[in-house]
Amino acid sequence: MRAISHEEWDDAASLPATGGALIVSNHVSYLDVPVVGRYLIWSGRWPRYMGKAELWRIPGLGRLARLCKQIPIERGTDRAKDALVPAMAALAAGEVVAIYPEGGRTHDPDLWPQRGRTGVARMALATRVPVIPVAHWGTHEIMPGRKLRFPRLRPKRTIAVLSGPPVDLSDLYDRSNDPEVLRVATDRIMAAVTALVEQLRGEAAPADVWDDKLHARVPRAV
Repeated sequence: MRAISHEEWDDAASLPATGGALIVSNHVSYLDVPVVGRYLIWSGRWPRYMGKAELWRIPGLGRLARLCKQIPIERGTDRAKDALVPAMAALAAGEVVAIYPEGGRTHDPDLWPQRGRTGVARMALATRVPVIPVAHWGTHEIMPGRKLRFPRLRPKRTIAVLSGPPVDLSDLYDRSNDPEVLRVATDRIMAAVTALVEQLRGEAAPADVWDDKLHARVPRAV
């Protein structure tokens, strides 16, 4: 990463030194995982990523993911929820679990965070661990687009990573089985991530948020 980019990190002061923590981040490029993973590791915590199971079928990469104890998700199937079991067990054991609440790389035309999926809220409310938003910007300039392509290695681009304080969900803990509550918690988490992205980009996000299911922007939750 040092060979292909200039890294600008904050001090990760919001990242708990010990105990379970759920890391939530925006997703714009295939490069996001090593970038944020490196940030977390050098800040003292080893992340267990939740990622699409297709990656586990790629020779070499799948073996690496298993050795690093990453957690596959069978997206778009009834087995998708099964990934929550080992993830919540890891959180209960005091580990750090990292997830992209958007469910994949954003489809927003301007690369703003899209509407999140409620699995992240289900984990957060069930385990009550700190939910730490982490935003980054610049990975798309090295590995752009939604297709896996060879990265642009020169000239060096700047990649910035910024974390924020834990998202307060304490008022929702006792209603974790309510679908509306899960939506509220998810929107609150994504609002925290989006606010950090705004800081990194130096501009305000659109008034509407991209909904991947509708393929359009919809009003943000108040």
